[in-house]
Amino acid sequence: MSRDVEANATLDPTDEIAVRRRNRRRGGAKTILNLDPPDHTRLRRLVSKAFTPRQIELLRPRIEQMVDVALDAAADRGSMELIDDLAFPVPFLVISELLDMPTERADELRDLSQALTAALEPAATMAGLDAAEAAVLELVPYLIGIIEARRSNPGVDLLSALLAVEDDGDTLSAEELISFVVLLHVAGHETTVNLIGNSVLALLRHPDRLRRWRTDPSLDAVAVAELLRYDGPVQHTVRVAMRPMRFEGADGTAVVVEPGHTILTVLGAANRDPSMFETPHSLLLDRPNAGRHMAFSAGIHSCLGASLAKLEATVAITRLVRRFDEIDLAAEPRWRDRITIRGVDRMPLLVR
Repeated sequence: MSRDVEANATLDPTDEIAVRRRNRRRGGAKTILNLDPPDHTRLRRLVSKAFTPRQIELLRPRIEQMVDVALDAAADRGSMELIDDLAFPVPFLVISELLDMPTERADELRDLSQALTAALEPAATMAGLDAAEAAVLELVPYLIGIIEARRSNPGVDLLSALLAVEDDGDTLSAEELISFVVLLHVAGHETTVNLIGNSVLALLRHPDRLRRWRTDPSLDAVAVAELLRYDGPVQHTVRVAMRPMRFEGADGTAVVVEPGHTILTVLGAANRDPSMFETPHSLLLDRPNAGRHMAFSAGIHSCLGASLAKLEATVAITRLVRRFDEIDLAAEPRWRDRITIRGVDRMPLLVR
């Protein structure tokens, strides 16, 4: 199978949305998400040098400090809006500091990011694609200005490292660099926001699990893996068949996918597969094989930012549940109208 939908998927010329998407994607460099080897291998090798798990772990003290500032404010008020007060600002500030990007346009960049990710939805509309294109037109010049300033005055941040990476004379092109920075800046906070929100909601709906984790630090290393399995933020991805592929339907009927046809690979369903996970619909924070989840995809396209997402979620959730004896929903959470990147966008809490 291929991840390069633009190059390999059969296009229905009567599907206006598909035609618009293809034309839009041909306007710039493909992201690392949408490449096959050898291009994917080359790009991932270059950027991995500046994005290692060891470097990510060095961020832990700063992430703890950010989380504690948010929780101190919540303690003073006796309440918090989880997404606006914790789940969004912490990942956004982390990726901004990692890239040494300005943060004064946080709300604006959040809106632009949401417009970009909305265009990933299978049911995206023309209006949604218009909004995504407008977001790109606003975001790219802003990032180009920052990149050019950093090129002439490099620092010790990830963006400077990306500008400097080289492997046997190979470097990132200007288009590849912009594409990757957009991806990092958007994916670097958008998915983690939902991971934190979904996870806290799951714990509030399973108070016995929350109480156990609060008093059992041995779960810190494994519980987030189970929360990723139970309700991960990315529910599906897409592949294109490069040869005829036969699948067995639930009713025993064979389904053959022809070359060029797209396959929606539902990560959320894999994470509830009863042949892999015993009692898959139960939340078990000490599940021995929770790490087999597919929330970060797998293989060559496994999420490059997995270490950062796990670290941010672990710090945010453990410090939240151990800071407050009581955490209660102040109102029903409001879910985003999405099925690709799934999560709540509002969760008011009372804390004590």
